[in-house]
Amino acid sequence: MGTLSLELSNVRPMRLQAAFECAPGELVALVGPSGSGKTSLLRAIAGLLDRRSLTGRISVGEQCWFDSRRGIHLAPQARRVGLVFQHYALFPHLSAIQNVAIGLAGPPDPQRFASLFFRLGLTGLEQRRPAQLSGGQQQRVALARALAHEPQVLLLDEPFSAVDAPARQALYRELAALRQGLQTPIVLVTHDLSEARRLADRVVIIDAGETLQSGTPARVFASPRNARVAQLVGIQNHFPGRFHKEQPGWARLTWGDGVDSPVQLRVVDKDRIDDGAAVTWVIAGEGIEVSADGPLARGENRLRCELVELLALGETSLCTLQPEGLPHGRVTLNLPTAQLRALGLGRGGWLQLAIAPEAVHIMPLRQSA
Repeated sequence: MGTLSLELSNVRPMRLQAAFECAPGELVALVGPSGSGKTSLLRAIAGLLDRRSLTGRISVGEQCWFDSRRGIHLAPQARRVGLVFQHYALFPHLSAIQNVAIGLAGPPDPQRFASLFFRLGLTGLEQRRPAQLSGGQQQRVALARALAHEPQVLLLDEPFSAVDAPARQALYRELAALRQGLQTPIVLVTHDLSEARRLADRVVIIDAGETLQSGTPARVFASPRNARVAQLVGIQNHFPGRFHKEQPGWARLTWGDGVDSPVQLRVVDKDRIDDGAAVTWVIAGEGIEVSADGPLARGENRLRCELVELLALGETSLCTLQPEGLPHGRVTLNLPTAQLRALGLGRGGWLQLAIAPEAVHIMPLRQSA
């Protein structure tokens, strides 16, 4: 199997400015809001879009599937793409094994199909029709059908969104197990950030048809390229500030628009931002340590905060905190309800935050558009 490589500069009726690669055995998740162009990219890979609307190039290994400059456009049946739809698209009058075998050039190989059904937990269900299968089983049949053609690329269009939580967890495990012996590029479209974190080797953030950022989930979710990416990956703690260089490798971050803000944070200086620059910055909840209030403990970036809003959500509570001396600042955290009880905290109570300098991600203001 070869690496899937895509670069599209324009597609009508929706404009795309997208580029990414997916190596053999790698799973790349396309993440973005509804209407951002994620499914259009899958359709372009599969050859299901009008070639006259496309500009760019799509290739798998040494084989070119589409090149607008050279006039190359392989038909969908020549691309060997396995496509799994959100709502399965199974034929209701056919059995599971007939659904899997449909479209094959010849009769199915009994041994290979038995192995495929076993790997996907479908053994014994071969003769059942879709109406006799659970939602998770139907999704496994759809995945088996996509794999039966030995595809060069596997495309998954929100394949787990139509099943309940237990079935979704089981499908996650089966996909992870399946990938261990599968050297096929896999592209997953999802709007579920936790799903992307759990399943993907790399994520590609798509918005309004444009690739905004790509990288490992840990890097993209912790270090968004700009304010829009931070918003799309669900970072709640996003603030304005001003950057001041200090000794080599370190800087001081003024929290807020005003230069005289009483809240100053020590942060890492990667020598990418000018001294005195207006910036926007984010921090994930994982980089914040919560402790009981009292005399302000010695250490870097410790703040007293008032708990101004508390919404209990079972085991987790949504907390809104206001740092002391920063009337317009708000920090939002999801904290274990048991931890709040142990600290004796309720609305109007006080606590302390410790913010790790290396957990603060700073972006020049000019990139926030």
